[in-house]
Amino acid sequence: MTDDLPEVRASDAERERIAERLRDALAEGRLDMAEFEERLDAAYTARTRGELEPLVRDLPAPTASTTPTPAGGRDWPSRIGAPATSRGGFAFWGGFGRRGRWTVGRQFTGVAVMGGGEVDLREADFEDREIVIRCFALMGGIQVTVPPELHVEVTGFGLMGGFDDRGAGEGTPGSPRVRVTGFALMGGVGVERKRRKGDKSRKSLEK
Repeated sequence: MTDDLPEVRASDAERERIAERLRDALAEGRLDMAEFEERLDAAYTARTRGELEPLVRDLPAPTASTTPTPAGGRDWPSRIGAPATSRGGFAFWGGFGRRGRWTVGRQFTGVAVMGGGEVDLREADFEDREIVIRCFALMGGIQVTVPPELHVEVTGFGLMGGFDDRGAGEGTPGSPRVRVTGFALMGGVGVERKRRKGDKSRKSLEK
């Protein structure tokens, strides 16, 4: 029965778990940038579990973190300055997603053409203190999700579409400064502030 496992179709969640292990390996210096980009591309295009397994076979198994991230993402110094693991995403009649633990580059460009994109910064690290996220949506949509403690500016515009700036606002002391810009043509770009699930649970216990 185990011989059949490699032919089992991989899920989006399984691809994302492999991608997160690759990002960790890059941050730890186990992979160089060329190896990381090659394996990451292979992870997102893998069709079966058998194609995913070799990508992390020579990497240590993930372990649970013993040091929790402070509530509200206030540990900013430890989250700024890591090498970028992604500088862009492209979707054409499909979608792209950047979520979980990853490091956003100084300039990240997201393009969605008749498709959708997701850029989630709630658990992300930042290559620099100043970050620019450029979003271009053509008959498609891009959603940018940020934690409430992040400083965010929104300067994009929409033509026969919308560029939502409701997620703009000041951050806590020491937070990176993120500027979301670009345009939406017959499409939409949304920027929203939203807590992580873990932060919500922690706040409920404190009440």
